[in-house]
Amino acid sequence: MKVAALFSGGKDSVYALYIAQQYGWEITHCISIIPKNKDSWMYHSVNIHLTKLLAQAINIPYLCKITPGKKETELDALHELISPLPIDGVISGALASEYQRTRIEEICDRLEIKSFTPLWHKDPALLLNDQIQAGFSIIITGVFAEGLDQHWLGKTITPTVHNELIELHERYQINIAGEGGEYETLVTNGPLFHKHLLIKKTTVEWKRDHGTLLIDDAILV
Repeated sequence: MKVAALFSGGKDSVYALYIAQQYGWEITHCISIIPKNKDSWMYHSVNIHLTKLLAQAINIPYLCKITPGKKETELDALHELISPLPIDGVISGALASEYQRTRIEEICDRLEIKSFTPLWHKDPALLLNDQIQAGFSIIITGVFAEGLDQHWLGKTITPTVHNELIELHERYQINIAGEGGEYETLVTNGPLFHKHLLIKKTTVEWKRDHGTLLIDDAILV
């Protein structure tokens, strides 16, 4: 099975790729869509500029395309990227978003290939624990929900942080895996990686009750 992986550098896209490799599938390309609109309906945008470097770290060919990020028309960029590829399907890290899953499926149907979502409807707490136990180094790069303040930016998701997220779920009903947009992540190392991402410079952008950790400089070591 030859598949391309939708790749944002966040924990779910990286873990979906990892699972596909466990199946014995060949990942032909990491595919990144870079939206100009930070509030894209379809695509992760926080630190998306690092996807090329992360694809190098896991040693998989990389393709990307910039899109204005307007609702519905932003799907055209994905179609244009994958249509010429000799693949059997596309892997994505969708967990609960029907909007994302159905639109990826529509594109795959048009191209007569399969859409694979190995994380679909997995229990969020179990999924996050599996990602930690598999050895992925995951940092929080954006927070957008009650209970997540500026101090969360840059935190590595450890078993202790996992428990803190469970407590916040019980108090504020946030999705433990961040699938509701509560937080964004970046994977810097893990079992897929031949090199790890060393972050050298960051900038925090904070607006009243939410913000992001922007990676200004990073290298592979």
